Amino acid sequence: MDKIEARILKIIDDHAEELQALAQDLFDHAEQGFHEYETAGKAAAFLKRLGLQTREKLAATGVKATITNGEGPHIALIGELDGLSCPSHPHATEKGFAHACGHYAQIISILGAALALTDPEVKEALNGSVTFFAVPAEEFLDASVRAEVLETEGIKYSGGKSELIRRGEFDDIDLSVTDHSLMVARGEAVDLLLGDSAASGFIGKTVYMHGKAAHAAAAPHEGVNALNAASLAMSALGMVRETFREKDYVRVHPYFRKGGEAINIVPSEVVVDMMVRAASLKAIEETSRKVDNCFKGAAMAIGAEAEIVDAQGYMPVPECPADEVLWRAADVLKEEKGIRVKEIPLGQQNAASTDLGDLAAIMPIVNFTFGGTTGALHSRDFKVESPYIANIMPAHMMALTAYHLLKDGAKDAKRIISDYKPEFTKEEYLTYVEKMH
Repeated sequence: MDKIEARILKIIDDHAEELQALAQDLFDHAEQGFHEYETAGKAAAFLKRLGLQTREKLAATGVKATITNGEGPHIALIGELDGLSCPSHPHATEKGFAHACGHYAQIISILGAALALTDPEVKEALNGSVTFFAVPAEEFLDASVRAEVLETEGIKYSGGKSELIRRGEFDDIDLSVTDHSLMVARGEAVDLLLGDSAASGFIGKTVYMHGKAAHAAAAPHEGVNALNAASLAMSALGMVRETFREKDYVRVHPYFRKGGEAINIVPSEVVVDMMVRAASLKAIEETSRKVDNCFKGAAMAIGAEAEIVDAQGYMPVPECPADEVLWRAADVLKEEKGIRVKEIPLGQQNAASTDLGDLAAIMPIVNFTFGGTTGALHSRDFKVESPYIANIMPAHMMALTAYHLLKDGAKDAKRIISDYKPEFTKEEYLTYVEKMH
């Protein structure tokens, strides 16, 4: 362990009590995506206390502060602000939101890293810029919330990262460092998992099935039953599932947002929300067309009309094996803190989705996930078991990773940036996404 690594660990350890208190505060006050006003305010206040010029209200609630030491690459340390709807969670707010995915700990990781990296001795060892970036709305929001934030905040894109890309907030950033509570290997004897497994992308879809109202008992023959049409479409969807290839990891999961107007009226409008997920953009597009055929065909059979509105989802995440930079940072924690470290299992597909895929579509990502929690993600059982592993260790890892990326003339950051082959340029990405709007 060199003296800068030792200083990073000491600075964060010296502030561990403060960081743990903030972690508990954030954990107890989860907020919905694009509405994380209190969480963002606390993050901004923390960065300002470090003397950083801080920009706020980026895509409604994003917070951004940058340090620079000489010429070199610009890396971003990313933390996600939002909680998710989980009313049954013991720490759920009155509005039903909880940090049952661990995003609160990401904010602690970038703030703890800011404590260490703004130290004059540590900062002097860096060659380039570091942005501490708290971003909104990783969790996909339903259509009504997306419509609301479009009207109130001008939020056009579905995810916080994609909206920030659209607004140019990543234009000067070359590489992002991200973390998350363990997605895979939960329950295994591991504290720190290096790299990022491939994850599926998706498209959002809302079907408005239009029928014709009539008295359900006296004159059902005068109506067109939109619920019957939607139900027939669901049966068709079940039958078409045999065409989904296992290698594409297709998942289609709809729910009825509206099933009619009253019990004695033939349903004239039914609303079905769904997500169409798959491992590649091609598979997403192919499956989307099959789903559309199910609803259009069922509508025709019943005499209804299917109005299908697609919404931008998230891009697939490519597999990112653990870079040597992560191993060097993790070795410090392994030796000094007894942290149990593994690499992601290669070739494994995560069928869940994240807007990290949108960021990975245009720039390299260095990612790790951390333990310290038990229970399934997005469930009432998610809880913190080891406050150090869940809250403080990720800050250590985030700061150490940034140091190793930008030390020695930032040779490793430059290598990763040079070697990365993005799916899209920013302009190509925006063109692709605009097709969904």
